[in-house]
Amino acid sequence: MIQKIDKQSGAAFTLKKGQKLKVISPEAEQVSDMVLFNAHDIREKLSSGKTLDFEETILITKGNFLWSNRSQKLMGILEDTNGRNDFLLAPCSPETFEIMYDYKGYHPSCFENLYSNLEEFGIGPDDVPTAFNIFMNVQFDNEGNLSVDPPLNKAGDYLLFEAKTDLIVGLTACSAEDSNNGSFKPIHFEIID
Repeated sequence: MIQKIDKQSGAAFTLKKGQKLKVISPEAEQVSDMVLFNAHDIREKLSSGKTLDFEETILITKGNFLWSNRSQKLMGILEDTNGRNDFLLAPCSPETFEIMYDYKGYHPSCFENLYSNLEEFGIGPDDVPTAFNIFMNVQFDNEGNLSVDPPLNKAGDYLLFEAKTDLIVGLTACSAEDSNNGSFKPIHFEIID
């Protein structure tokens, strides 16, 4: 059954070893942040550094694995119809909008949507790692300067993951204007046995 994450919000759920997770962009140009935790020990969690080390690429896609801080495979990517995902930026937070957007007042953020949904699993704000940025299109120039370009995903694009251990998953429909080409849309997901 396909489940919906409303724009600028998030969800958290469990995934059993061997189950598949399909993350779908029902409309074009919407990013999703994903974090992972070992369901039996939440101190083991997704590691951007280990993933980049062991996969030897900054563009994680079909055939790659997402690794933990304990050098264990958490998920494999079986299918990716878009092909542009990365770990280059942290989940947007209230400070992101204050510092980078010069935004005053409350703004929804992936960081808040992750930790508030993961709270039921005993996971707090300081436990949230750098997220795997599904559909995000971060570019860099010859000097290493980063730019966030519009996502390349079209309506119906998806990634299909397979859990390599029992997991707690946090997933968002990203809240940052630049990441989503100035608009906000839902993200869908499906757990497949």
